[in-house]
Amino acid sequence: MRRTLLLSLVVCLVNIHQAEIIDRCALAKLLHQEDMDGFEGYSLSDWLCLAFVESNFNISKVNENADGSFDYGIFQINSHYWCTDHQSHSENICHLECQELLGPNLLSTIRCAKIIVSGTGGMKNWAAWRMHCSDRPLSYWMTGCHLG
Repeated sequence: MRRTLLLSLVVCLVNIHQAEIIDRCALAKLLHQEDMDGFEGYSLSDWLCLAFVESNFNISKVNENADGSFDYGIFQINSHYWCTDHQSHSENICHLECQELLGPNLLSTIRCAKIIVSGTGGMKNWAAWRMHCSDRPLSYWMTGCHLG
């Protein structure tokens, strides 16, 4: 029992250590630099809310879904449609390796997110955004962030 508890603690600490969290305002600044404010009608607050509800600003997050696909990165981009992870069938609409969505350089993630929101459904492609961000006041996500 003690050994199992110790092993569980070590696994939790390793997982915490592997998380790569980006500061909310640093993300806002990067998204602003990449012309995401107003892209397809979505504000920086929409993008920040999405990043929070999908990954808690964790750019290295990977989540396995019930259908065997995986969600990757800060926006939890799905491997079935948007990227390839060579573990399951993928349409690979963004033409990239899913691993590219996990690095500190978020340009591939931003490029793919632009492709996603440019298509049918926009941000409604993310269930978490629909449930927690859509049709809600979101301006507080930018509180304290200076983009200049």
